[in-house]
Amino acid sequence: MNAIARRIKDLEGYRPERTAQPDLEAFWENTLQEERAAELKGERTKVDSPLCGTTVYDTVYAGFAGTPIHGWLLLPENAPRRPLPCIVLYHGYTGSRELPEHHAAWLLMGYAVFAMDVRGQGGITGNTLDQTNGMSKGWVTQNIHDKDSYYYKAITVDAMRAVRFVREQPEIDSERIIVMGTSQGGGLTLMVSALMPEEICVSVASLPNMCHLDHGILNSAGSISEAADYVGRHPEQLDLVLETLSYFDAMNLAHRIEKPLLCSVSLKDPVCSPDTIYAAYNRIPTQQKEMVVYPFNGHWTGPDHMRRAHEFIRKHLEQV
Repeated sequence: MNAIARRIKDLEGYRPERTAQPDLEAFWENTLQEERAAELKGERTKVDSPLCGTTVYDTVYAGFAGTPIHGWLLLPENAPRRPLPCIVLYHGYTGSRELPEHHAAWLLMGYAVFAMDVRGQGGITGNTLDQTNGMSKGWVTQNIHDKDSYYYKAITVDAMRAVRFVREQPEIDSERIIVMGTSQGGGLTLMVSALMPEEICVSVASLPNMCHLDHGILNSAGSISEAADYVGRHPEQLDLVLETLSYFDAMNLAHRIEKPLLCSVSLKDPVCSPDTIYAAYNRIPTQQKEMVVYPFNGHWTGPDHMRRAHEFIRKHLEQV
């Protein structure tokens, strides 16, 4: 067995202990109940776009704690089947919903697209979440002392509401909702897949973050290093920080993922290391899951990854 095959085999058997707190399930069940009762107050406005054959809406809905969350709703006009399957896209850390034309490839494949702007990062969406503690650079440490107001809770709820918003649109087939993202977006994809299994049909989580966060805070060069920097300044807060992070660790919620999932990992990734991704993936019970391994990549997927994702989605949409 060569070194690459051995590394993959070791990862396939990697199952670290969960870090879940005793009230993890109750915390999320209470959150989901609050979500079902929350009003979305969503709006959409048709706008001009250089995209041919596409109707573009600039959208906004009420996110966690009232923050207006912006997005694009993109509808291909000549898709072969209506109502449309819709891909809900979550971007990576410090990214944005981008411009409508950046999502053109998915539209040409016949999907509607909803691209969500994560609060406070590189897009136009702000962040009205009250801040209860000091922060290191970036957003990851906002309210990291309190699971009920922590930044990761806010963006997870925002991501769930994106699915709710899309399901209410008349052009969209509510039975064919796909959630997708890379890095931070991949982590949000896993969280939504675990928390809303009845509202989605397929997931594509590429190089997902928000997995095995106790390992990540120690080793990652990515966004979770902001939490490491914070604890470096306040070492007495380590246990509390790890406890808060555990509620938003996809490894601890992976057993709730029921629908088909395509995941990917790069063996040289310094941001979302393969250990963290496999720690979550190996706990996902569904047999309809696949892992794509890129042995020589860093924090990026291969040039064929979009096609792989499309083929996986198409195969499972045919069963809906």
